[in-house]
Amino acid sequence: MYKIFAINPGSTSTKIGLFEDDKCILNANVSHDAEVLKTFETISDQFDYRKDTILGELEKAGLDISDCAAFVGRGGGLVSCEGGTYEVNDALYEHAKVGFTVKHPAMLGPQLARYFSEKYGAKAFVVNPPDVDEFIDVARVTGWKGVYRESRIHALNQKEIGIRYAAAKGKKYEDMNLIICHIGGGISVTAHKKGKMIDSNDIAQGDGPMAPTRCGAIPVKDVLNICYSGKYTKEEIYNKITKTGGLVDHLGTSDAREVGAMIAEGKTYAKLIYDAMIYQIGKFVGSMAAAMSGRVDGIVLTGGISHDKYLVDKLTDMVSFIAPITVMAGEFEMEALAAGALRVLVGEEEAKSYTGIPVWKGFKED
Repeated sequence: MYKIFAINPGSTSTKIGLFEDDKCILNANVSHDAEVLKTFETISDQFDYRKDTILGELEKAGLDISDCAAFVGRGGGLVSCEGGTYEVNDALYEHAKVGFTVKHPAMLGPQLARYFSEKYGAKAFVVNPPDVDEFIDVARVTGWKGVYRESRIHALNQKEIGIRYAAAKGKKYEDMNLIICHIGGGISVTAHKKGKMIDSNDIAQGDGPMAPTRCGAIPVKDVLNICYSGKYTKEEIYNKITKTGGLVDHLGTSDAREVGAMIAEGKTYAKLIYDAMIYQIGKFVGSMAAAMSGRVDGIVLTGGISHDKYLVDKLTDMVSFIAPITVMAGEFEMEALAAGALRVLVGEEEAKSYTGIPVWKGFKED
């Protein structure tokens, strides 16, 4: 039996999980004082504060992590890399510490994992960080030279769902073609071809279906006119793309349950907007099927909003002609972190070495 401690830092809290093999014996969301977090100049400066808060939570629960075989953290701030479980080597640690590509609290995951691993003589890992990019070349090209599509999706949960779905079918993830839809605050619809996420929508840059908090793909000329209207600052436009778009902009809420209540009350505009979001998800499922030439073994719905029967029924009616629909609602990020570490510990998977070299660095013209 292997004990594994998983760490997933968020904006104002850190999720922690203690596992014995794949059995979770602690799953907690440790809150941090937002006012205290504001006092730190950089995200990495929060390290000691978050570490001490985590240790306090463990002490309160009466749990010991000194005998853990591995510590695994959510990654962030890394260069683009292929999927898998990575040992936290010097290059990965340094990139996470400075936020080499983006600044996000997930950067603290590798730092905390390495600290605990060195303290207790264990392994330190990162599993399918947000920086995973396995796109095929043609999926990157846009109509503007110099503007390219990159992979910004729910990589950790998407990969774990693919592995679990394949195992339930008695197959390997690497032998299947799947379309996985993560439907939550952000929505990613991804083509998984033989173990690689070859295409998807960009959940951070304004692409794909509209989502509870994000605008999705909208006409560029209209965006241009809004940007130069003088009504909004750059930050306000950015927020409309990533935080206050979608259901929030139309209906004033990101909670699909509240939208469902509006529909139940007979509010036709709420129904139109929610149906439009579902319709857009279905359209992107169709595009991902085309990306795999129609050879799709299954469509999987995951994420918190996949609990909604109304959404599931409408999507099933729309896209089940492509492949069978399976619902694996919720998020499995903590389980995914532990499972990735466990696969390496038991020898099912070999840990990868982070090179610090992006898997894609642009196209060269002939």
